[in-house]
Amino acid sequence: MRVLITGGTGFTGSHLTRRYLDKGHDVVVVDNQEGLFFDELKERGADIRIGSVTDADLIDTATKGCELVHHVAAMFRKVNLPKRHYYEVNVEGTRNVMEMALKHGVRRVVYCSTCGVHGNVGTGAAGEDDPIAPADYYQETKYLGEEVARRYLGQGLNVSILRPAAIYGPGDPERFLFLYRMVRKGRFLMFGNGETHYHPLYIDNLVDAFELAAEVDAAVGQAYLIADKEYCELNDLVTKIGASIGVDVRIFHPPFWPLWTAAAACELVYKPFPADPPLFRRRADWFRQNRAFKIDKAKRELGYAPSVGLEEGLARTGEWYEAEGYL
Repeated sequence: MRVLITGGTGFTGSHLTRRYLDKGHDVVVVDNQEGLFFDELKERGADIRIGSVTDADLIDTATKGCELVHHVAAMFRKVNLPKRHYYEVNVEGTRNVMEMALKHGVRRVVYCSTCGVHGNVGTGAAGEDDPIAPADYYQETKYLGEEVARRYLGQGLNVSILRPAAIYGPGDPERFLFLYRMVRKGRFLMFGNGETHYHPLYIDNLVDAFELAAEVDAAVGQAYLIADKEYCELNDLVTKIGASIGVDVRIFHPPFWPLWTAAAACELVYKPFPADPPLFRRRADWFRQNRAFKIDKAKRELGYAPSVGLEEGLARTGEWYEAEGYL
């Protein structure tokens, strides 16, 4: 099978690319940068094309001959970019992928959205039918991308949508690294009470879900929240990160609002400059926004069964950070 993976040199995309290469498939990758694993993936036979999903001609040629498309590429974590850049990549780029998949008769497209489309879920755990309430423009444009994908369903394109929770694992130099570095010091500043719910998603579990969404007939036209078996409180997450790297961490609880105010001020100071601020409101919101989700639908309809638990996933991640010199 020939497979197109957009965003295939990034953290999630590179793991997905490896999975399909391991199974002997031909993999075409479109990404706007080489990423950490460019050389490895290239040596293993991935056909990597550097460019953006906003380039319709590039997506046209990359999609030709493909049976399956995983659309993972997205504009993400950039604070000082104009909103139009998020819209161009996350909405118009998605439209390009869907249009070319329809043109070339692709059997299935799996669109990677985000659990963030549900915003701050409050108490309890949210399901797919809970309100759509994105908390920032990234999340808003990812949901607009979902709406684009659904419109192509009406034209005969088989589309499935995944909404991953907080992805982590070996190979990611960003998402959990700041947590490990803080924990490594033996002291962790938990702004607020630390009782906020957080739902991790180990990368191998997510890749399993991608494969299932690409093959299960019931997935067509459906959206699925994808996460690990259980969510936890932030205090528990930090303690378990400490245990994974052999650190008995002490957690301190300063108030949240001074941090949020400082983050807003930092964004303002950095606004004229191209570099992202070291602290911004979306990062500060990690301490207060509840993220807990039900994965019953994915288990029932996809046969999704996350096999890597939190302790094992954290240990593997910590080992990778150590081996690569990040800690």
